[in-house]
Amino acid sequence: MKAPFSAYLNQIEPALQELIQRLGKNYEYVSALATDSPAFSAQVTKGSMNISSDALTSERGIVFRLCKNGHYMEYALNEFDPDHVEETEKEIEETMAMQEKVLQETGTKIYDTPVLKDEPDEIFYEAEAEELPEEADAEGIMAVLKEKYDETVKAHPELLNVFLNVSATHISKMFLSAHKHLKQSYVISQMYAMMFGMAGDHVEQGMGADSGLCGLEILKHMDEQINNALQQLDALVHAGHIIPGEYEIVTSPEVTGVIAHEAFGHGMEMDMFVKNRALAKEKMGTRIGSDLVTMHEGALCAKGVTSYAFDDEGTRAGDVTEIRNGMLENGIADALSAARLGIEPTGNGKRQNFEHKVYTRMTNTLFDSGTDTREEMIASIKHGYLLEGLRSGMEDPKHWGIQCILQLGREIKDGKLTGKVVAPIIMTGYVPDLLGSISMASRDREVFGSGYCGKGYKEFVKVTDGGPYLKTKARLG
Repeated sequence: MKAPFSAYLNQIEPALQELIQRLGKNYEYVSALATDSPAFSAQVTKGSMNISSDALTSERGIVFRLCKNGHYMEYALNEFDPDHVEETEKEIEETMAMQEKVLQETGTKIYDTPVLKDEPDEIFYEAEAEELPEEADAEGIMAVLKEKYDETVKAHPELLNVFLNVSATHISKMFLSAHKHLKQSYVISQMYAMMFGMAGDHVEQGMGADSGLCGLEILKHMDEQINNALQQLDALVHAGHIIPGEYEIVTSPEVTGVIAHEAFGHGMEMDMFVKNRALAKEKMGTRIGSDLVTMHEGALCAKGVTSYAFDDEGTRAGDVTEIRNGMLENGIADALSAARLGIEPTGNGKRQNFEHKVYTRMTNTLFDSGTDTREEMIASIKHGYLLEGLRSGMEDPKHWGIQCILQLGREIKDGKLTGKVVAPIIMTGYVPDLLGSISMASRDREVFGSGYCGKGYKEFVKVTDGGPYLKTKARLG
């Protein structure tokens, strides 16, 4: 079935349009993003069973963006009375006037930004979903989680703890301006299975996770993720340590996604170009990878939890080729950064929620597939590792350094997996060296979207990343 667009947003739409028209008499640009996104989350762990809403994705509110004399201002509110448009208009005008006064009194220099284009556009999009979070059978879902928890604990009494979680958010967004009328409704979901056990004198954690552009029907995949978590934990419990050095490696699609996200993720967000904080700004049109490296970014280039029809600034979703056959080609940009750089926005303007500022943010970031197989890659390696799983990652967009902490590595010798596992793995390097060493890419491709991405240790939004298996070289420790 279709995920129905919010009745609440439909109700307030006429009043919002009236308010935009009234504000438009005094401002060069006026827009409103209205959101209504109920969520459901259920989890079971040792001694605890909990049902709640997902605080990071659940929201209801409106944010206005206004421009006058090159100065952009925003005003957010979580309650809007359609019967009192004039009062809301007065509140916004008074707040904007106060902002102007503070800027004048402090002598603050305004970044001169062109007025955003407001070309006519209309979208109505409702995605498919089977089980909506607002209609969740809370008791039934909790009973399923508790049953799977009990089965796992009974079959594996050595486990210290088991954590099972499933959540979904029904996202409805409406973007209105003088000439734009955009509506979208879709459901995103995710699930986790975490297993905890002793490995000598310390605790290890195995995890299985899944996500999708779907509803709570994702719970059907819980058994698979429990098995994945158990297998990963077993490998970690028996893992040894790696001897630091440079190795030939095969990256699983999940690790490939980490490379895509960290190597050329934040560094291609062009609000960093405006601030001169990204080396990529100087390297456009230059080679930064092997001929096998083609990388896409955009809400349209994959189907996942960040696949939408338009972004939080009313720009249609896109599919940007950032790297083509090793050549750095394009970045991604929100509307204001694009205006300041004299380019077109790419549909990557995202907010954590209506109360937060827009930044250029990643959506789906992934490497293109190749023509090889995982088995052919392993067979081609004299001594190296197959890398799997993610713990954390970070990059330095200004100097193209990358550091990823991965769950484990499976040793390869003379073209075969030896059965030896090492963990954890720290992978570091200079991005062009890492991408330039890619010599094989598999035909298959996967996308992962169970996590969140922060910007500057805050501003958390959903992202997905992935790609095929890749063969390359990296420093491991």
